[in-house]
Amino acid sequence: MQASDPWPAVPTKRLLLRAPQPADLEALYEIQSDPVSQRFSASPMPSSREEVMQQLDDWLGHWQAHEFGYWAIALREQPEELLGFGGLMLRQVAGRQGLNLYFRFRPQAWGQGYAAEMTQAALALAFEQQQADAVLAVVQPANMPSRKTLERAGLRLKGSLANVPGQPADLLYEIAAAHYAEMPRLPPQATPFGA
Repeated sequence: MQASDPWPAVPTKRLLLRAPQPADLEALYEIQSDPVSQRFSASPMPSSREEVMQQLDDWLGHWQAHEFGYWAIALREQPEELLGFGGLMLRQVAGRQGLNLYFRFRPQAWGQGYAAEMTQAALALAFEQQQADAVLAVVQPANMPSRKTLERAGLRLKGSLANVPGQPADLLYEIAAAHYAEMPRLPPQATPFGA
């Protein structure tokens, strides 16, 4: 974190979660344009850095408006090397405004429990700081590692969304504040890729 950053980074056991910065454009472009990391994305790969810059600008705007949003994710010991991006943003999901949980990591970071660790921090932010009623997540049916990560974090399948023409319907997961409050706080578990 730089001294000029208005939002403090969130450390977890292994990760450093911080607000994205314009300088993260190259890392975001690498992740979003990697065919392997896009394997389970219904969205087309970006065609240019300008398209990814618009996405990053949207994320930065959310931070400016709400003082939280998707994080840039790195190991605590290597804060300059980004593993991925993820966290919570207010989005329109399934016809209602709500907190959307998102994560996307470099393929070499898969299967090590980083998504689960970030998800725990995101749910704590949602329910312990933002006093949210629920958190939603949208995932493709074939993305079993992400589905298992969500399920282990306490999210439950609520339905499906046919939101991309020509693609299989995405699955909608949700965790309500009451369910989160009843859950034990256990260390996150890694989901091996292909599980």
